[in-house]
Amino acid sequence: MTDRVRFAPSPTGYLHVGSARTALFNWLHARATRGTYVLRIEDTDAERNRPELTRALLDELEWLGLDWDEGPHFQSERRDRHREVVEDLLDRGLAYLCDADNAEVAGTSLVDGLAVRFRMPDDRTVAFDDVVRGNVSFDTADLEDFVVWRSNGTPMFLLANAVDDADMGITHAIRGEDLLSGVPKVLLLLDAIGAPRPTYAHLPLLVNASRQKLSKRRDDVAMADFRERGYLPEAMVNYLALLGWGPPDDIEVRPLEEIVELFRIEDVNKAAAFFDLRKLEHVNASHLRGLDKATFVERVQPWLDEAPWAPEAFDAGVFDRMVDLVQEKLRTLADVVRFVDFLFLEEPADDPESWQKVMVDGPSAAEVLDGAAAALAGCPWESEAVKDAVAEVGEALDLRLGKAQAPVRVAVTGRTVGPPLFEAMAECMERDEVLRRIARARARL
Repeated sequence: MTDRVRFAPSPTGYLHVGSARTALFNWLHARATRGTYVLRIEDTDAERNRPELTRALLDELEWLGLDWDEGPHFQSERRDRHREVVEDLLDRGLAYLCDADNAEVAGTSLVDGLAVRFRMPDDRTVAFDDVVRGNVSFDTADLEDFVVWRSNGTPMFLLANAVDDADMGITHAIRGEDLLSGVPKVLLLLDAIGAPRPTYAHLPLLVNASRQKLSKRRDDVAMADFRERGYLPEAMVNYLALLGWGPPDDIEVRPLEEIVELFRIEDVNKAAAFFDLRKLEHVNASHLRGLDKATFVERVQPWLDEAPWAPEAFDAGVFDRMVDLVQEKLRTLADVVRFVDFLFLEEPADDPESWQKVMVDGPSAAEVLDGAAAALAGCPWESEAVKDAVAEVGEALDLRLGKAQAPVRVAVTGRTVGPPLFEAMAECMERDEVLRRIARARARL
């Protein structure tokens, strides 16, 4: 029998880093073992479920490329089966009715307004071998009788989870560490209905820079936000795979196909994994540099289409000459706008921080602009000649090229960071426009 692995999200919120990693690790195990990836939507909490959240969840999984082999199955469509199991537990005395005060109520049939609790057996140890955490055991004396059926006539998550895993033949449940405490209750339910236990693997905790548990309320974790900011899906899954697992050859940036070939769930470690945005940016930038030119242009086009310049101001030919200059520098696709906007706006962006840092607090800004205006007026309009002209201005003021070019960059582009300056000026701008912008910045000083 091949492995049957399930990802079972609840559609009560967006897909975040933790749930995306869980989806990925289940997918990786299924693909690495040539197994079956089952998608199940655990929507038993009808009051919190909204169709648009389910659709958004599926969209993000599709964006990440985590295609499923079966499903999506919806737990809400299996309520009759869940009810059947609860009634059987009541008949056998393994569960009991209870009222709003948690007092036991006599009877073995489901009654509107009454919940059902599973009767915790006495003096038992529930143990299992977790692929990541090793042997784990719980004493039933430390566990309470738990609700399996709500008073409103719907199943609880643990009951539905156990029944659906059994009925769907799930062999592996790969989940976050925060769900570990619920496993003994699920195992007791599986034992009660005579179903085999799946193999569990609980992924390590995700923490932020302060080594606090990653929080949806406090931290930057939404997949939709990363998507909108221009992260590549292939870079995102590459980075998520590194949160608790590492390739045996220590080469971290690689295509998903190679990760599948190397991945083993047994290699996941149990130490907390740091969700590092800087490392994510590094991985994303590496994948961006690996795109061929046509694919890169296709990927950045949506951001160019939404840019602040007028559509008629955009020059595809100029941008084509800029591609090689910016592709090496971008961290995300969205960065492309601030790297090239100075070419298509009538005036460069006004970035107060850049102006203050270079023009006000920096050395000799006025002298550099005066010298650059004179030097650039007569030098050959080629990138090396432009570079040499600015370098000579800097040398005369005892400034290295990095310091000398800074006022020119801010005058021409509006920012301290951008594409290679001299190539952009010589290859994509007219000399008169560069000189006009330098004069404008000098007058502002």
